[in-house]
Amino acid sequence: MDIQREKEFVSQYHYDARNFEWEKENGIPETKVDVHHPQVMIHVEIRPMINVYSTEIPGPGGMPLGTAGRAMLLLSGGIDSPVAGYMIAKRGVYVDAVYFHAPPYTSERALQKVVDLAKIISKYVGPIRLHVVNFTDIQLYIYEKCPHEELTIIMRRYMMRIAEKLAYDNDCLGLITGESIGQVASQTMHSLAATNEVCTLPVYRPLIGFDKQEIVDISEKIGTYETSIQPFEDCCTIFVAKHPVTKPDCKVIRRSEENLTEKIDEMVQTALDTIQIIEIDE
Repeated sequence: MDIQREKEFVSQYHYDARNFEWEKENGIPETKVDVHHPQVMIHVEIRPMINVYSTEIPGPGGMPLGTAGRAMLLLSGGIDSPVAGYMIAKRGVYVDAVYFHAPPYTSERALQKVVDLAKIISKYVGPIRLHVVNFTDIQLYIYEKCPHEELTIIMRRYMMRIAEKLAYDNDCLGLITGESIGQVASQTMHSLAATNEVCTLPVYRPLIGFDKQEIVDISEKIGTYETSIQPFEDCCTIFVAKHPVTKPDCKVIRRSEENLTEKIDEMVQTALDTIQIIEIDE
């Protein structure tokens, strides 16, 4: 629409105060308009086409995908991590993912569940490269050599080490987890400090202050909830201590990890060398 036609359009639909008062008195006298609290808000957008509408449907918001870089998501089969990946992707971040598989203690159906979750969030975050790490031997070795109340923390520290190595190899600028303060034993302030200690990359935790119901609400909105609650265990739920430490001391944890020095580096390298990569694209 050129400037002259635009002026004519505006002029055609313009009412001054006197016209309005005349219509109020002589046209429809019972009509009132509350401009501060209208019953219906009509929007008019003047573009090459004129758009008139009364309903606005909010989009997901955020920033253009990929404008902020790339990060590595620690993706499990639970409710939290898919939501965390979605929320970080909203801020313009490409997402790669790593899943720690523990056959035969975790089934192929558990792996398929994670693949299905990755497919769902790929609708929002774009193509995902899913790295499947065989974590069985490392878990069994930790179970054999370390105090059982520290199993979860030490396993988590090795997951973070492996995820960070993959992040560097894939030009990622950080790690993403679905942790929330106090949700489980490995997510207390002390436990998060212990897992953070082994990382040099930043760890992004978008759910850190969320209640569980708030996370569930988002998972239902993005369509991951029904898949997340399927009853297939992952490696984090198989080797669980009866009484896990909730306030781990980093010095004590480091001493416990010294029991692993004989074989652990070789096992980590084997896990990295045998990674299965699954390309996920909606």
